[in-house]
Amino acid sequence: MTAPLLSVHDLKVAYGGIHAVRGIDFEVGRGELVCLIGANGAGKSSTLKGLMGLVAHEGIIEFDGERLHHQATHAIVARGLALVPEGRGIFGRLTVAENLDMGAYTRRDRAGIRADLGRAFELFPRLAERRVQLAGTLSGGEQQMLAIARALMGRPRLLLLDEPSMGLAPLMVRKIYETIADIASEGVTLLLVEQNARLALKVSQRAYVMESGAVTLSGACAELANDPQVRAAYLGE
Repeated sequence: MTAPLLSVHDLKVAYGGIHAVRGIDFEVGRGELVCLIGANGAGKSSTLKGLMGLVAHEGIIEFDGERLHHQATHAIVARGLALVPEGRGIFGRLTVAENLDMGAYTRRDRAGIRADLGRAFELFPRLAERRVQLAGTLSGGEQQMLAIARALMGRPRLLLLDEPSMGLAPLMVRKIYETIADIASEGVTLLLVEQNARLALKVSQRAYVMESGAVTLSGACAELANDPQVRAAYLGE
């Protein structure tokens, strides 16, 4: 693994008396694509929400050598983290172009924003075709494209993806994951949460397996894909 861009120690997230994340440790190296896999309710999404300051949490989160200690979400975004949330979270009453503008709200470099907008339309030509269309009228797959493109408009150093394949047709899932691979190849660091373990292990370099709020296995994806426990529990074999 390369030097860690993100280092997490003893992260805990609880909702009332329910402990969703039970003191987990993990790292994401610079330029890596790392995935968290596990069944529904394992604590994967709660982990991402904790990293972004969207839920109360305990533990140590270090990003690029500095602690993100109870910072507001907008401050975390300004530091270089961006989340593509489960369910996409697009602004349905805004146009595609307006959603993309919102993704760059922390930036002031107009030339860079224009260049990144052009790159977003290269990654997702459908969005270019629908730039004046209301986002709420897009298909599910197009909304997922928009959610990813909007996050990239912030020029993040770490992109968090929460269940990007959820509810999409197989052809659209393939397109989304091809684009995720393209983004990773450009050097963007990614942390991917995905119930589709087979897909996540195929595209990522390393993985952490979560069960009931705890990390139970970790390692290179090629090794985990051949682990009997992983194959039985998550790959349907």
